[in-house]
Amino acid sequence: MGKDARPNWDSPIQFVLACVSYAVGLGNVWRFPYLCQMHGGGGFLIPYLIMLVLEGVPLFYLELAIGQKMSLGSIGAWTAISPYLGGVGLASVVTSLYLCLYYNIINAWSFWYLFHSFQPVLPWAECPINSNRTGPIEECQQASPTQYFFYRETLDISSSIEENGGVHTGQALCFVLAWVITYLFIVRGVKSTGKVVYFTATFPYVVLFIYLIRGITLHGALNGVKYMFTPKMEELADPTTWINAATQIFFSLGLGFGSLIAFASYNQYNNNFERQAIIVSMINSGTSIFASIVTFSIYGFKATVNYEDCLERTRILLLNAFNLAEDSITMDNVFEWIEKLNTTYPVQFAELTNKLEDCNLESELDTAVEGTGLAFIVYSEAIKNMPFPQLWSVLYFIMLLLLGMGSMLGNVTAIITPLRDFKVVSHMSNEMFNGLVCLFCLLLGLGFTTTSGNYWFTIFNEYGATFSLLFIVLIEVITVSYIYGIKRFEKDIEDMLGHRPNWYWKIMWKLVSPLLLIILFAFYIVNYIKGGTPTYQAWNKELGKSVVTEYPVFGQFFIGLLLVSSVSCVPLTALYAYCRKRKHGNHHKRQRTVSTISA
Repeated sequence: MGKDARPNWDSPIQFVLACVSYAVGLGNVWRFPYLCQMHGGGGFLIPYLIMLVLEGVPLFYLELAIGQKMSLGSIGAWTAISPYLGGVGLASVVTSLYLCLYYNIINAWSFWYLFHSFQPVLPWAECPINSNRTGPIEECQQASPTQYFFYRETLDISSSIEENGGVHTGQALCFVLAWVITYLFIVRGVKSTGKVVYFTATFPYVVLFIYLIRGITLHGALNGVKYMFTPKMEELADPTTWINAATQIFFSLGLGFGSLIAFASYNQYNNNFERQAIIVSMINSGTSIFASIVTFSIYGFKATVNYEDCLERTRILLLNAFNLAEDSITMDNVFEWIEKLNTTYPVQFAELTNKLEDCNLESELDTAVEGTGLAFIVYSEAIKNMPFPQLWSVLYFIMLLLLGMGSMLGNVTAIITPLRDFKVVSHMSNEMFNGLVCLFCLLLGLGFTTTSGNYWFTIFNEYGATFSLLFIVLIEVITVSYIYGIKRFEKDIEDMLGHRPNWYWKIMWKLVSPLLLIILFAFYIVNYIKGGTPTYQAWNKELGKSVVTEYPVFGQFFIGLLLVSSVSCVPLTALYAYCRKRKHGNHHKRQRTVSTISA
């Protein structure tokens, strides 16, 4: 495809909204609040913001600059810098493919919950009746209605990854719907995406704001917000806090997937990407903090309800055990009565020891949940206790869908854009080529709708991207700083923006960011080795809860394959380029030299 034929965004605002829609995703809603909770509430914001400055913004800037300068997708851009580096772009495409395969199943779950929200009683609000019509299903009673609905109704999950009971028809239909909508969003390439992002990038904020107003007015919500903003400064001494902060910044901004390079390749040559990199990074981090306030208000409500339910159960137990008057014990004086009865009737009280629960609000707030557990279990449990739960359920799952679909636009673009740069597919229409990519991902992704699909989803989610992305971005920043050359990169930026990057950017690219990435990469490898045999959470139907289980041999082999497959693209492509060079001799020597002006 000729450079003059390459489409552009209609305006810079479309590009900014596309980046916001891509970067602001489910991780802002379910990963960042979990890390805040795990690492000392407000204290986590300190390493998070430091890592944003040292790592996030500089690397975001770097990828936008490469995409805009080369006006090519990830494969073409890195091949233009050096034929030996085409594998960096190919590794990004493979990683984005893995993400596309499983990411839309989350959107399928959101559709499933959304469709089930239009009922007089939310189906996860109470346990279904057993086949004998004698009472609730025992598995549901042992777990909870929300857990049962997610694991048994939504996933129809098997007892292990080794058991497979076929495709869940309802989930498969929702999965197909998710891919049909994804295709419609990208059917005409950047022209379609540019229109869609006006909605996918803005409407989630409307819902978050509505939820903020609703959240802070809930009973006990302030307990959660106070918990979030009460820093535990001792957590700052834990290296894991800093590692998790750096990792969250890294993945939240979507670095290494090739999406940012793809988006920037559709910019006008003199577009001010420097300002846009700072704006999008700030919006992304601000959204994480904003979403956390909403989430912690929900946390506070849920924790307070659970705490007060516990107190009520304790109150009734004491009233019945000691034949006390109904109004003698209230929830405000339960602990006083426990101490009083223990002192007055020690023998009788000792018989209740095994029945008494430890009611503690702080413990309820300390219970950290991330990922699907937060989005589909904790939130749905809080929603069922709200007035007009159907309304809040519909709003919440529409928001999840828009966040997920917005991220899918970037994920699919990261595959389509670099492949479109190859002559072999350049003659195909956007509608045809984009449709084939979506159909390919849909057919491969149907495996996630089987009864063991959630276990495969976990493998892809935990091992499909982390290792490869750290490696990819490390190679990117080393390539730009030490192979392509900072001075050469400065001239490119000056050619686009009219000025060179200041000292801050150069120090980050040459020293700080590579050093941080090496530490993260080493930390990941050490943790993986020390972790021993990989494990997963298998649903136990008898116990009504998840239990830790080791992956079978084929699961461990597949994990190894995921870790190696994308990373191996870099050395294999370099080897291919070297062999091709030797085969063709000096004939193509001039073609391998990159002119930064003509590129």
